[in-house]
Amino acid sequence: MNKNLIIIPTYNEKTNIKFLINNLYKHQRNFDLLFIDDNSPDKTAEIIKKIQLKKKNIILFIRKKKAGIGSAHKMGLNWAFKKRYKKIITMDADGTHHPRYIKKMLKESDKSHLVITNRFLKKNSLQGWTILRIFITNLRHFLIKSLLNFSYDASGAFRCYNVSKVNIRDINQAKDNGYSFFWESLFIFYKKKYIIKEIPVVLSSRYYGSSKMKISDIIYALFYLIKVFLKK
Repeated sequence: MNKNLIIIPTYNEKTNIKFLINNLYKHQRNFDLLFIDDNSPDKTAEIIKKIQLKKKNIILFIRKKKAGIGSAHKMGLNWAFKKRYKKIITMDADGTHHPRYIKKMLKESDKSHLVITNRFLKKNSLQGWTILRIFITNLRHFLIKSLLNFSYDASGAFRCYNVSKVNIRDINQAKDNGYSFFWESLFIFYKKKYIIKEIPVVLSSRYYGSSKMKISDIIYALFYLIKVFLKK
């Protein structure tokens, strides 16, 4: 298939979804858009269904319950590989990932296996973020860099996969179904000598609403990181 796919997991993003879709159409052409919604209580899926009536390239999967952002990415990526899309972009639904970077990501993916975005290549790249979230983001980056001995900005979801160069089995080796999926899958790519390209980005705070990450997610992620470190 000579078309690109954008995968966006959603959970309670009804205040952001319309603006995000409009913004995507301003910056991209010839793409399909896949939403994976975890049965959002705020009826995010109902808004997407209404937009589907006008936008025929939008696909929606609704899961029965919240099953983790990592599992949503794996589900979407496996589906996309089976459909033989040319390239796959993954991004968040909250507006922090601006579509203006997608064109460059697609271009850079021509000569790499995977393109990821890096929040640490530019100063003051986390615009409008709270001090606590900046601290957590920097601490996580430091721990991953120190324990796994690789310097990528590994925890971000804004990525571009070159389908012809990536083996879906390597993605499925990542066992975590939550936020740790991102650094775990990247660590697998790193060990397998994939060509990983980073581009600098500026990430603004989310449009509306609050982060879905809980304290329990942070604690679990820390223990999971230590577990992978001890096994490496």
